Amino acid sequence: MFRFFFILLLFIYSNASMTKEQIAPYVKSGLKLGEKDITIPIWEILDENNNLDSYIFETFDYAPIAGFSGGKMNLLVRINLEGKFLEIHILHQDEPVFVSGIGIEPFIKFLAQYQGKSLKDNIKITSSKDTTNSGNIDGVSKATASVKIANDIILGSTVQVAKSKLMGVAPKQIHHPKQNLFEKQTWKELLANNLITNIKITKGQIEDLFDNTAHKIELSDEEKEEIALDLYITDLSIPTISRNLLKESTLKSLNGHLGKTNEAILIFANGPFQFLTSKFIPRSSPDELTIKQDDFNLNIVDGDYSIEFLPNIPNFEQAIILEVDKRYDFDPSSLWNLDIKIIRGNDTIFSIPLAKYLSFNIQPVKKYFEIKEEQKQTPLWLTSIYEQKIKLISLIIFLSSLFIILYKYQLILSKLRYKRTLLLIITLFFIGWYNQGQLSLVTVLGVLKALVNSQSLTFLLYDPFSLIIWFFVLVSLVIWGRGTFCGWLCPYGVLQEFSHFLGRFLNFPKIKVSETLNNKLVYIKYFILATLILSVIFAPKIAEFLIEIEPFKTSITLIFDREIPYIIYALFWLFLGMFLFKGFCRYFCPLGAFFSIVGKLRILNWLPRRYECGNPCNNCHKSCNYQAIDKKDGHIKYSDCFQCMDCVQIYSDKNLCKILIKNTKNEKDIKVFKWSEKNV
Repeated sequence: MFRFFFILLLFIYSNASMTKEQIAPYVKSGLKLGEKDITIPIWEILDENNNLDSYIFETFDYAPIAGFSGGKMNLLVRINLEGKFLEIHILHQDEPVFVSGIGIEPFIKFLAQYQGKSLKDNIKITSSKDTTNSGNIDGVSKATASVKIANDIILGSTVQVAKSKLMGVAPKQIHHPKQNLFEKQTWKELLANNLITNIKITKGQIEDLFDNTAHKIELSDEEKEEIALDLYITDLSIPTISRNLLKESTLKSLNGHLGKTNEAILIFANGPFQFLTSKFIPRSSPDELTIKQDDFNLNIVDGDYSIEFLPNIPNFEQAIILEVDKRYDFDPSSLWNLDIKIIRGNDTIFSIPLAKYLSFNIQPVKKYFEIKEEQKQTPLWLTSIYEQKIKLISLIIFLSSLFIILYKYQLILSKLRYKRTLLLIITLFFIGWYNQGQLSLVTVLGVLKALVNSQSLTFLLYDPFSLIIWFFVLVSLVIWGRGTFCGWLCPYGVLQEFSHFLGRFLNFPKIKVSETLNNKLVYIKYFILATLILSVIFAPKIAEFLIEIEPFKTSITLIFDREIPYIIYALFWLFLGMFLFKGFCRYFCPLGAFFSIVGKLRILNWLPRRYECGNPCNNCHKSCNYQAIDKKDGHIKYSDCFQCMDCVQIYSDKNLCKILIKNTKNEKDIKVFKWSEKNV
């Protein structure tokens, strides 16, 4: 039976390329579909005279990267013979945020921005409104990971097509710096041997760029000869350069973070002209600087290094290390170009910015390079991880602290309720609304799709923040069950808990479900989970709708910025929570059901119990809002426990625990179960 389901899933998510009949409807009037190339999966588009007009291809044939849902993202791209994007169509995507979140329209508008742009443009996703950079593409709010994946898919696949079919983009033999070649050289020797390129730019040269414009500044003859920028450019990936320029601390940082397929270009200067503006954001791709080779813009990003020069090196007012992505055939041993953008506005209120470029040729010294076997490409997701390093480190510190508190200081935490409230506030704002770290069953179903479809799981790495939470939660499941996530790390769970606090503050009546009914209602979430899994197998489109039983996307990911029915649904559970404690979490949450099942693997029954719990003492049972403590013998039902610590406080309080109240002996004389002795 399992084999049947497996084959069925493979059939449903088949990756077979489109036929000629399937592609033909996408060909515009006046053009016609030619034949498919016999060497690579690409189709010719012909004009009315049967001349080659453009190429059209599916991205999945070249960049089979799973979308954030785990399913394939397949786009149909048409480019002209110069590498310019003509149109991009969506063939398949099941990104949750575009399927039933903000809708498909923002994704369509995002893809439309590529039209007219070329591979030679410096294409990058940004929120900047700088219109002087023609390569800027606006991202989509609340869909950052999905559009980053789409951009990587588009550029990665198109570059491969360009290398094979377009003139002037032939594959190169990439040279790499000789790591075993080092020569001791002074600053003057580095300059004399052309290992460092020095360019002196005068104020007059800058103003010459703006001739015949309203943006030109008139200078005297003396002012024209003044140095605006004393510029130096070099390749730090060459040991002879880096080791003769930089202190050991900078070298270690550089060697520790620079990928094998990236080149480190140092640009440093003195002078009044700033080659980076105040709008520059560290760890981003600077709009002011462009590195080109063979007229193609290369992907560059600021390495955000702390640059310290050796004592014998002159002082410099400006310095930046750019990491150049060599996946697009950047050959550091061949001539390349550096462009510096200068933006001017005139003195009128309605001035229109004007951008001009200073362009410089950089000729590397061949003797310091060698041809190596093709090295593995830098993972597409690596930049996403590095960009969020501060957030990720903060998250790791928070999760580690939570683990230690739950493991070592249960009693202290149970008595200091404000500390729990503080932790829940961090979860809601830092993990939930600010970093969009709400876990969802969508990820579980996405992993299932990817595994069945024999696809990589690297799509998870495009959201490293959530991935770290997933790792922590899965570890905690094995240690002590579902409660760590459901009770401490679920932003929507926090909203429900706070809504219940509000209900108590307003003196709303509290709904107490009977023990018998509660024991039946808890199975609803397992039924919902099974339904979702079956719908993924047999009816994926229905699954996309059914997953909306989770109100997480509406309340946390989109922060209630959605269609009214979804908002009403999410608010309904919060309203009910003012009367019924965390009703959705306890009875309807399919993610909670999944965690309850996995939590069966736990190795610890870590909440302390006594033999007398349940009989004669039932105080823990009566106080448990989750009804996770059995009335008869007082054991913890870990599948329903949210680790709120209320029972821990009662267990140790001589004014609350009947056993401690009645017992006249020392606490040591009372039999206490170890973690492994009860509640199996």
